[in-house]
Amino acid sequence: MRETIPLSVPSLTGNEWNYLKDCLDTGWVSSVGSYVDRFEQSVSEYVGTQFGVATVNGTAALHLSLLACGVQRGDEVLAPSFTFIAPINAIHYCGAEPVFIGSDPATFNLDPEKVRQFLTEECTREADVVLNRRTGRRVSAILPVHIFGHPVDMDPLNAIAAEFQLPVIEDASESLGSDYRERKTGGLAKVGCFSFNGNKIITCGGGGMVTTSDEALASHIRHLSTQANRRPFEYEHDEVGFNYRLTNIQAALGVAQLEQLDGFLEVKRRNACLYRELLAEIPQVELAWEEPWARSNFWLCALLVPPADRGPLMEYLLERQVQVRPAWKLMHTLSMYQHCQTYQLEETEAAYARCISIPSSVQLSEADIRYVVECIKAYFESS
Repeated sequence: MRETIPLSVPSLTGNEWNYLKDCLDTGWVSSVGSYVDRFEQSVSEYVGTQFGVATVNGTAALHLSLLACGVQRGDEVLAPSFTFIAPINAIHYCGAEPVFIGSDPATFNLDPEKVRQFLTEECTREADVVLNRRTGRRVSAILPVHIFGHPVDMDPLNAIAAEFQLPVIEDASESLGSDYRERKTGGLAKVGCFSFNGNKIITCGGGGMVTTSDEALASHIRHLSTQANRRPFEYEHDEVGFNYRLTNIQAALGVAQLEQLDGFLEVKRRNACLYRELLAEIPQVELAWEEPWARSNFWLCALLVPPADRGPLMEYLLERQVQVRPAWKLMHTLSMYQHCQTYQLEETEAAYARCISIPSSVQLSEADIRYVVECIKAYFESS
């Protein structure tokens, strides 16, 4: 029986063992150590920011960033419904509510024009405060997510945010290495957030990072991540903080993985191009592709299929040892977020109905890709 072709698994073929052994040999295994500092500096330099703050995971990075950017209990944050749940939960951790704004049909990402329309038509401004007319709540931030590694169209979104004096918290969790108009994601807004979960393009086994060029913001986020301990020797805490720091062991993995990132990106792009070439022979499907102003890391390759075929095709592929999955359940359909306000989600719902994530690991071979496409072709020929 054929071995399963996994969706997205880590590639640990560099200095991981050497750096982990160094941590064990020296005893620096917890949240202080040279690899934490090195990882923070390396990631921030890579994305073009001045500061990096390592965190225990990407969700923690988002939570701290929202708090440090002033999101308060009772506020609202504009966010996509088409996303993994982490950024939406992070909004909730702050005591705020998401307002789900519709997707750009070309990228599936948060649509800047829909954000503009919502702020212009559905909100009012009193002094420097933006208020939602329907709820009366303060809109305090915008949280775009670079879905599947493809960048959000950030220039118009940042322009809108500046007009309404709203901070942008950039969820770059899936997009390390992606370019937006020759700039790296994670350095395109006031603050960026990354995840290094096991299925991401590089991994620490977990882990996250906040990137910013705002020194005061970086300092505050670092402070919050260490239980807001102002004088560690005396255990003097000056606000409610969190135990959100990355360990030196995890950072050692991250440093080794980051050394290989350029190679990973090259393989991901080569694999995506082969998928696209082969899938062009199947008229019922297409591979989601990058816009002219973007260069995606192709973290996950997204296959677009007729809605009626999505479920049956996934079952067909799974039976043939091809690991696939649908896109995340739309956030506004989940029980705990059904009460939240939505705005122009027609394109969002259409994208969700067509989308399947197909195998995208760095270790994916040409033979694997050809097998996946042959299975897809066989499904449509038999249906």
